[in-house]
Amino acid sequence: MSGHAEFETRLSRLLRKHRAMAKGYTTVMRSDGLIVVKPKPQGAQISGRSVLVVVVAFVLFKAMLIASLGHKVYSERVDRLGVGTPVERAGAFIMQIDPVSGAVAGQMSDIRTQLLH
Repeated sequence: MSGHAEFETRLSRLLRKHRAMAKGYTTVMRSDGLIVVKPKPQGAQISGRSVLVVVVAFVLFKAMLIASLGHKVYSERVDRLGVGTPVERAGAFIMQIDPVSGAVAGQMSDIRTQLLH
């Protein structure tokens, strides 16, 4: 390996380490007493809390649609969606009435009828 190629390899390795350390770093003392700076390990970019918020919001959205349209009309629309393109069929699968969204929709309907009377 020529001197220039070796230099380029070392330089690219240093740049990679620099980019990684820009996201955070820790210091570790090795067994020989030398303190070494290492990039922090990167965990998951999406937290569990974020996923939970999205799932809860989606269930509430479905429940709101079910409560406003009614179970029968909503099911008919989902069934119609289920005979379309592959993307529409996937959407129909996701939008099916599940036990949680059905129960929440029932609660929403009860609250709405109480408010109207």
